[in-house]
Amino acid sequence: MTESDADLLALLRKLDDPEWLEWPQHYNRGETSALLGGLVTRLEGDFEAHCMAEQDTQDSSEYGRVVVPGDATKCGTRIVVCVSKLGSLALVCADNPGAFLGTEEAQAEGELDGADLAKVNRALVELGYTVVAEELLELDYDGPSRLPWHVQRPSWWHRFFGTF
Repeated sequence: MTESDADLLALLRKLDDPEWLEWPQHYNRGETSALLGGLVTRLEGDFEAHCMAEQDTQDSSEYGRVVVPGDATKCGTRIVVCVSKLGSLALVCADNPGAFLGTEEAQAEGELDGADLAKVNRALVELGYTVVAEELLELDYDGPSRLPWHVQRPSWWHRFFGTF
């Protein structure tokens, strides 16, 4: 684990409040919506394409997703950005969460271009999101929150992007 991974894991632990599973105590739906709207606008400009967005996901700690269409990417694979309701966390993946073992594998398999990934990551960081790698989110969850009974092997992804 790199130092930045350790810092991100420490952030996940800090954000993990067992009394507020779906969203944080001072959650502001309007601010979260505006931030996602800004992300959509930014990605549409950067990729010169219409990006689909889902938002206000019910019974989930994930707020929404933005999809950069495959025909706008260099490799032809869509890029999905998942946004959590907690801590402005964002996850970037090729095709869908879980389709690859992270962005490094997607790049190695020729399904994700490094410049496209950098463009998405830059937009997220400039808008104030914290990008968390899928590989880190797939680590076994060991926090204090009681996750839903239907989760067989809880991971940090389940905690910050999963359903309740």
